[in-house]
Amino acid sequence: MSNWPIKSLGEICREGGGFIRTGPFGSQLHRSDYTEDLQGIPVVMPKDMTRGRINTASVARIDEPTADRLKQHLLSANDIVLARRGDVGRTAWVFAEDLPAFCGTGSMRIHPGESETVRPAFLRFFFHTKLASDYLEGHAVGATMPNLNAGIVERLPVPVPPLRIQDSLIGVLEAFDDLIENNRRRVKVLEEMARATYREWFVKFRYPGHGEVTLVDSALGPIPREWQAGTVGDVVELKYGKALKADARRGGDIAVVSSAGIIGWHDESIVEGPAIVVGRKGNVGSVHWVDGPCWPIDTTYFVQTDLPLRFVAEQLRRTEFTNSHAAVPGLSREGAYARPFLLPQLDLLDSFQALVEPLGSEAAALSLQSEKLTELRDALLPKLVTGQIDVSKLDLDALILEQVAR
Repeated sequence: MSNWPIKSLGEICREGGGFIRTGPFGSQLHRSDYTEDLQGIPVVMPKDMTRGRINTASVARIDEPTADRLKQHLLSANDIVLARRGDVGRTAWVFAEDLPAFCGTGSMRIHPGESETVRPAFLRFFFHTKLASDYLEGHAVGATMPNLNAGIVERLPVPVPPLRIQDSLIGVLEAFDDLIENNRRRVKVLEEMARATYREWFVKFRYPGHGEVTLVDSALGPIPREWQAGTVGDVVELKYGKALKADARRGGDIAVVSSAGIIGWHDESIVEGPAIVVGRKGNVGSVHWVDGPCWPIDTTYFVQTDLPLRFVAEQLRRTEFTNSHAAVPGLSREGAYARPFLLPQLDLLDSFQALVEPLGSEAAALSLQSEKLTELRDALLPKLVTGQIDVSKLDLDALILEQVAR
């Protein structure tokens, strides 16, 4: 490690007029304060911190009156949100486009301010180093549920390179993030193209050769006369996921999938990809597509079916699953199997699969490229931040080309 000076995180924040503040406690923010309104303001919990960004897919939301009451927890651009309990050390960087958003229960807000010696973006990347994670995990208190308090986080030691070096390494690491984010956006466009095709064919009934469609009433509403309204249980088997210890989710290249999506990586699989995973507990009825082999954990089901998978995934996303087990909240198989399920002719489903599969394949290739870029970034990051690699001698283009070609 370089002989750069060391400062505490608290000292850095105070220099910049910033602060470190714990999110609202349970007595300040109750379950009844959350709203189902998608226009509500997001509240960032540890579960919403995914690969250094805020994931709004399952984020809880609050209304304006609650937001006004908790305005001291309103996040700003360039803040860092830190998980202070459970998976301590997990972080998300707050971008301007994430706002407005609040620091949630179980989280901590790090507002770096404008220090003259440390760029906020340098801290963003520093939190992804082993130096930071080892300190936070090693100083967390509590045997059952590890916890961090503001004092522990304030004492976190941070190496402080000269600003010119900070700026250079921030440029390198942000270049990786820009490539990864661009791929993510392209994947989103491809997925929306596939879903738009699904809606055109199977919701609006404007499929090839439809002509003048004769509609008949069904449990799913009006559908073409030749189609059927069956049930999920007619065509799908939901298999139980398998429990996996948290410390087993940090190695390997097999996706570990919960009801919230991919939450880690393991070296074994229980499902060969591509796979469809359905939330059984937590995000009840959530539907996740996984391109490769995966390990669905015990809060999920995974799908077995003889029908084309792309259609099944989209149809399940439109299925209104509910908490169907009164004693233990979650999605029971019996309740899921009873839900209506659209059954067009098989040749039409095959045509749909053939049309959208190339879109899915391109999205999978982009996602794989992003994974390789992430691996390279994460390998370089601790060495750059601690001065083990001279950023001025780094041939970034050559490294990226070599990595994505593997």
